[in-house]
Amino acid sequence: MNADRTDQTWDPLSDSREDRRRAERQPRTPQSTSPSYRLAYADDDFLCRDELRPVRLQLELLKPEMILTEAGIRSTVVMFGGARIPEPGKAPWAAKNETQAKNLTAAAKYYEEARSFARLCSAHSLATEAREFVVVTGGGPGVMEAGNRGAHDVGAKSIGLNVVLPHEQAPNAYVTPEFSLNFHYFAIRKMHFLMRAKAITIFPGGFGTLDELFESLTLIQTKRMEHVPLILFGSEFWNSIVDFQALADFGTIAPEDLDLLEFVDTADEAWAIIERHYGL
Repeated sequence: MNADRTDQTWDPLSDSREDRRRAERQPRTPQSTSPSYRLAYADDDFLCRDELRPVRLQLELLKPEMILTEAGIRSTVVMFGGARIPEPGKAPWAAKNETQAKNLTAAAKYYEEARSFARLCSAHSLATEAREFVVVTGGGPGVMEAGNRGAHDVGAKSIGLNVVLPHEQAPNAYVTPEFSLNFHYFAIRKMHFLMRAKAITIFPGGFGTLDELFESLTLIQTKRMEHVPLILFGSEFWNSIVDFQALADFGTIAPEDLDLLEFVDTADEAWAIIERHYGL
């Protein structure tokens, strides 16, 4: 029996891991060291070829799904928001001028609200044996760090979906290590954000946050996704950045589409919306 089969199914075929080890132990000759001789699934250069993009897309969808499924995670609370928002009391490292420094320093309140909100979600998650309402962030700094940190505060696990960027970005220190996931494809990463989402929260942020907001909103509006609570933290910020009412007045969205959005300023308000929606 193949010992690597976790379901204990009889498997008379040779194990792929053992064959990879056998191939590595073969005598080094011009033939055995040729790139053509590498096992296809153990050949990084082959897997990175342009023609293998469909396979890489599939692998990137499959690996995180298997990890979360095997961990028994059934639902999540998504926390989107800016990487540049500092922790209260810390310098606004991303500021490029005095105006940005002033605004980002004031925006530190969202770091604290994100952390508090993640504590509320995670306290409920612990009561479900970490299966429901598990916090998931983009795994980076700013609001993302605050979300993972809030879960860590109460001893709960949380997920970080990082992405490879031109500048170095390591996962924040509060992501649960076994749920620290990394992506090449933004599209697959966004799918994983939403595949288990029971609520989506959006904190102030930049282009990436806006992209995540409108992608989620479009899926709900077009009924390609369940109408889960979509909660925007910082009513003053969002009403100054996006004039949603103008879209409805112009006719490019229906008036009732505005009801898809909930605006809050505190963690308690946001959690109350989720409790009310699911009758918790």
